[in-house]
Amino acid sequence: MLHNHLTIALIIFTLTYGAIVSEKINRTAVALLGAVLMLIFKVISQDFAFEVIDFNTLGLLIGMMIIVNILKRTGIFQYLAIRTAKKSNGDPWRIILLFSVITALSSALLDNVTTILLIAPVTLVITDTLNVNPIPFLIPEILAANIGGTTTLIGDPPNIMIGGATNLGFIDFIVNLFPVVLVIFIITLFLLKLIFRNSLKVNEENKRKIASLSEEKAIKDKVLLIKSISVLILTMIGFTVHQILGFESATIAMFGAAILLLISNIEPEEILLEVEWPTIFFFAALFILVGALEEVGVIKFMATKLIKLTKGNTFVTTMLILWLSAIASSFLDNIPFVATMIPLIKNLEVISDVNLVPLWWALALGACLGGNGTLVGASANVIVAGILERRCNKLSFAEYMKVGFPLMIVSIILSSIYLIVFYL
Repeated sequence: MLHNHLTIALIIFTLTYGAIVSEKINRTAVALLGAVLMLIFKVISQDFAFEVIDFNTLGLLIGMMIIVNILKRTGIFQYLAIRTAKKSNGDPWRIILLFSVITALSSALLDNVTTILLIAPVTLVITDTLNVNPIPFLIPEILAANIGGTTTLIGDPPNIMIGGATNLGFIDFIVNLFPVVLVIFIITLFLLKLIFRNSLKVNEENKRKIASLSEEKAIKDKVLLIKSISVLILTMIGFTVHQILGFESATIAMFGAAILLLISNIEPEEILLEVEWPTIFFFAALFILVGALEEVGVIKFMATKLIKLTKGNTFVTTMLILWLSAIASSFLDNIPFVATMIPLIKNLEVISDVNLVPLWWALALGACLGGNGTLVGASANVIVAGILERRCNKLSFAEYMKVGFPLMIVSIILSSIYLIVFYL
């Protein structure tokens, strides 16, 4: 009977994963169908399915989505972008540099998908005003969003999942990942300047047009802005001390979201409609799919094979996970990949004496930075490609990969050096 369940689980998971990767069918619909088929074919019970869903990850995502959806109504992102463009006096490289810094910081504090959704449209207003090709401005923002999101527990979905599955908190992520991410960010910006140095010519008249833009008009509701910023600061303080207080990160995020919903005077239905429910259900379905694989012993089998391959050597295992995560996350969605890797890494501790700490940081760095490799590697990349396509400024897979993939490899080489020096 167990053998039948194993075969069924593998068939359902492989077909579901294949459909997600193909991007021919909606990924949420496919993942939900796969999860329900695990129940229909009695691979796992419904009670077990609800047990394996990581509600800490889902709660953290929903809480932050509510806070960000209220914050974006104030116009603060448009204000920052216009003010930044004016500060740079219309100089294209300075605009790229400052926008990249804003994108990286916002991605670390909010999340990279939301940040790119807010920053990209404003960037297009600036590039239209300057009458320049938007692609040299948007590619650095994609890279900055994924690099910045690597820094914190809440910055990128893989980190949220790793945090939910381990005892690693907000401060752990910053302390362990910020140093290497800062170095990667600086080197990436330096290389981007070399790559785009010939594409950034703007005439003086267009530069003067930037000065005529009004950032004050961007702020739509000052009272709501003060409330939103206050709650966001309170939430960030909560994240830094949540382990000391004995709270899960989801509790902090939902607390901030509940307070802001209460004091914003906006109908909760309006805000809840803007929560990315397809993403939430996609996560829930993935947890069930991977939980089924774990239940029938597939994950334990894979962990045993990995230990055999690396002979239980922490150095080799860490490097393998880092590079495998980076290359896989360039071509596949990093969320289902990380969902599969988390229980696999946990099983390594059961069957060997491998030190798991460097493995978690290798997985976070590989999955988050690997997303920069291709146009389908991370959600931020896909969003920008979609925005450009609607404007008939197509960013092709090859055009993006020419820039993104070499820079991703540089970031993983730097990550390897960092892990070797400080953990191995």
